[in-house]
Amino acid sequence: MDPELLLADRSPCLRLLVLKNCLGFGASHPEVRELLPLRERDPIATALLSAQEPDGSWKDPSESARLIATSVALSRLSFLGFPTRHPTVERGAAFLFSRQKPDGSWPLPRNADGGRYTMMPLQTALPLAGLARAGLSEDPRAERAYDWLLSKRLEDGAWPTGIASGVRGFVGGYRRLPHSRWGCRSNTTAALICLAYHPKRRDSDEARMALDHLLGRETRDRATLGFETARALGFEPVRGFVTFHAAFDPALVLELCARLGVAAEDARVVELIRFVRSCAGPSGLWEYGPNPSATRWVTYAIHSALQTLEATPGGGKGWIGTQPRTPFRAYPRSRRRY
Repeated sequence: MDPELLLADRSPCLRLLVLKNCLGFGASHPEVRELLPLRERDPIATALLSAQEPDGSWKDPSESARLIATSVALSRLSFLGFPTRHPTVERGAAFLFSRQKPDGSWPLPRNADGGRYTMMPLQTALPLAGLARAGLSEDPRAERAYDWLLSKRLEDGAWPTGIASGVRGFVGGYRRLPHSRWGCRSNTTAALICLAYHPKRRDSDEARMALDHLLGRETRDRATLGFETARALGFEPVRGFVTFHAAFDPALVLELCARLGVAAEDARVVELIRFVRSCAGPSGLWEYGPNPSATRWVTYAIHSALQTLEATPGGGKGWIGTQPRTPFRAYPRSRRRY
């Protein structure tokens, strides 16, 4: 795909990202300097900037929903290229930190799966993901959140659904991981996103084991390719808690591979890249069927991940996963007794 195709988009934010991250134009380039002041006038940005509440949050009926809405807003601003020191980002981060508990976690929503749960890793992973994407992963308060999150990790390297009535919570078939009895894909994905945006923790064994679990689910869902990018930018609604990462997006896994430096020679990554490339249209764009308006954004995200993975032999760090390749079914068929 020729990234210059994306420069035809009306969004100054997208054009700026393409110039800087795909074409390698520096801050002094005249086209970059021309687009920088236009960034805040981009409709996708102005709607977000104007919706911030005086306390720094983004409005939602309940306190827990405001935490998620604010985290999503910070992620969106980061994706659009807004820096950590931007006033809107700073106010949003201050709101999230103001709701953080002394142990580093954030409150669990009262209605989490009927109120039966006393702990879910998602309660901290979702707010922390917004802060990490905004460039605040090394803030001491964020580091406490990372420590809390890692303390909830299972011995096999995944994260559970949570604790309900003193025992590990049920794992629905759509959230199962091929190589973990109690690991929840939604919680594990959210925790891994946090680790992937930390400059040091992304190289940790904890991050690699979590990605190994996600790579173990070798399903190829064309319908959800680019879903995370579309939702991050507002083309898909934000809903659910334990189901926040219910959709399995191969493009998100590709991005996480690029961030963690998986070797492009890893057989699972080779097949993932082959699948993603096969989904591109004749023009080289990855069409996002549910909302074509997101197509160029999804294309930018996929192209950036592929560019990073294939930039150097071995995909950068060059590590290869150790999980055995196992056929996966979300809901295995029960064997007949007779």
